[in-house]
Amino acid sequence: MANLHRGDLSTHPDVSEMRERYARMLGGRDVALVDGPVFLLGLYCAASPWIVHYTTSQPALMTHNLIMGIAIGLLALGFTRAPERMYGLSWAMCAMGIWMIIAPWIVGSGPDKGVIINNVIIGALALVLGLVCAGTAARSTPRP
Repeated sequence: MANLHRGDLSTHPDVSEMRERYARMLGGRDVALVDGPVFLLGLYCAASPWIVHYTTSQPALMTHNLIMGIAIGLLALGFTRAPERMYGLSWAMCAMGIWMIIAPWIVGSGPDKGVIINNVIIGALALVLGLVCAGTAARSTPRP
């Protein structure tokens, strides 16, 4: 086996390149604290038809919220896994939030007050979190 030295890396011949790569990788991580809440919002959105109990009264909206919740959760995982590529999709998160607000009237059939409030809160949170991600990503991108 190779001799793996786990001490000081300051004498490593590629130390400057490693520092630059590390700085590039962490450059867009200013919104790392938003990734978790976005993922939790996606989980709640997917589970909300069963939590609010409208699976039988709104089957189309139940399927819609399940799919949208999975999409929000996958977007959050993408934010975490490849932030330098995925934070450009923060605006998609904003669009998903707006869609979640108006979906009860378009996808649903005669939604009651609980369903409307549930989707409006999910949509508003998705919109706010998307704006936070988009704003921070715009500030952290290097300007020429």
